[in-house]
Amino acid sequence: MADLLLVVSLAGRRVAFPAADVEGVVELEGLTPAPCAAPHVAGLSALRSRVLTVIDGLVALDAGRSGERALANAVVVPSGGHPYALLVDAVEDVVEATSAIAPLASPAGAGWDRVALGMVEAEGHPLLLVDPHALIAGPAAQAA
Repeated sequence: MADLLLVVSLAGRRVAFPAADVEGVVELEGLTPAPCAAPHVAGLSALRSRVLTVIDGLVALDAGRSGERALANAVVVPSGGHPYALLVDAVEDVVEATSAIAPLASPAGAGWDRVALGMVEAEGHPLLLVDPHALIAGPAAQAA
């Protein structure tokens, strides 16, 4: 198994994103509100002359709202031809998966079931593997 994972903390939980879906990790310094955007869109930010749509990971999980911060950790994910920044609590490391993706043995919890790809092991610990594109789609995608 040689799949790389980006390990982050989101909504107080240690989870992993497939590293192949991630373009980079950044600290966002400012957000510009996006009127009439979906509730999980925190706003817009600039990165190297590109506009990023910033997704609040907590709102995307129906788990609350991220507080105001001077600097925000974000994972940059291209999706549907557009760059998005997913707000996360913390970014830990890139690690190698040591197991194949296994289906969830039990529900992952409210909000998590919609975005979970399964469980994977890395560095001797099980991690919930999260689909960043499902976070970008937001909670309304479940109803569609």
